[in-house]
Amino acid sequence: MSRRVVITGLGAISSLGNSVGAFWSTLKAGVSGIDLIEEDFSGCSIRVGAVVKDFNPRDCFPAGELPLLDRFSQFAVVSAREAMADACLAHDESILEEMAVVIGTGCGGKQTDEETYQRLYRNGASRAHPLTIPKGMPSAAASQVSMHLGVSGPVFSVTSACASAAHAVAQGKLLVESGLADVALVGGTDAPFTYGLLKSWEALRIVSTDTCRPFSNNRSGMVLGEGAAMIVLESEEHARRRGARIYADLAGIGMSSDSGHITKPEVAGMSRAMAKALENAGLDADEVDYINAHGTATHANDIAETKALHEVFGEHARSLAVSSTKSMHGHALGASSALELVATVLAVYEGCIPPTANFSVAGDGCDLDYVPNEARKQSLRAAMSNAFAFGGLNAVLVIGAREHE
Repeated sequence: MSRRVVITGLGAISSLGNSVGAFWSTLKAGVSGIDLIEEDFSGCSIRVGAVVKDFNPRDCFPAGELPLLDRFSQFAVVSAREAMADACLAHDESILEEMAVVIGTGCGGKQTDEETYQRLYRNGASRAHPLTIPKGMPSAAASQVSMHLGVSGPVFSVTSACASAAHAVAQGKLLVESGLADVALVGGTDAPFTYGLLKSWEALRIVSTDTCRPFSNNRSGMVLGEGAAMIVLESEEHARRRGARIYADLAGIGMSSDSGHITKPEVAGMSRAMAKALENAGLDADEVDYINAHGTATHANDIAETKALHEVFGEHARSLAVSSTKSMHGHALGASSALELVATVLAVYEGCIPPTANFSVAGDGCDLDYVPNEARKQSLRAAMSNAFAFGGLNAVLVIGAREHE
């Protein structure tokens, strides 16, 4: 019989603040972290983003370590430290020896790539920096978290575009359920604000020029963000044995592939992932009270996700509270579903639903309760966090409430 998996620690860094406390209080206030990008990306039409503010890596790492730490790895380590401290596990060597780390990323070390290409193509250098590969490889963040925390159990990375973190969480749950690990640190990280990557997103023509308005009739596209979030998973038995504070149950996971278009979302694929997550959690559809939506504010996603919610939840869809926190922390790509999971866990734990910021009037095909602009106090039995990625790679997580102990 598989073991029950619970959540005992949270960490986050994003445009909404450099800690979970700042992140959550800003979300509840309905304040968006989207702003003009201060860095000069001349020649690029993307001028707004959800950029991490007031972050100096020299305050977090010795100068000698920085040549090996891309920005996406810095974010991962900072949020991992917070999550482990929150779970009161940061200095327990016996646990660190056996625990797992699974980190999702959609981009990997893009700043390292950018610096390398500038060095070679713009500056005419004849060789790359010798640390380019270990600094920029997609698994670098997981490796750096392992080294900085002293974790020597299973450690690896997952990449599935903007579902990367949700897939990483699912892998962590499976590791703990199976008994391969008692504790798993899981999450996602990305730092996409480089000229080359912004020009690539610009070419897709789905990025807003002003702000992110999910499900609204005047939505104009997604807004990129950056950051990281980490979550500590434990078997319930292990958490109880050490007297840990438990936020919630990681009750269910569901995954699917559209096997269709590389960028166009498919309702059937979204629906399969949500239905599988409910089945895995052993819940009926009407036991879920809140959906943290993928909610990118693109025309295709918002309509498809709304249709999928109707398909899975039937009449109960009208009773669901649905919000997109991307309206505040932006679309942080591989980190988004980790940030959204932290928001979902805290919504269940505190009984407070974060709003969809910047909401005006519901758009065509968007006919649910999107918790517009103001947080809502509401006791929640269970909640769902959706991640529907490019390539049709879908991952859905279900969080179950429990009595505060």
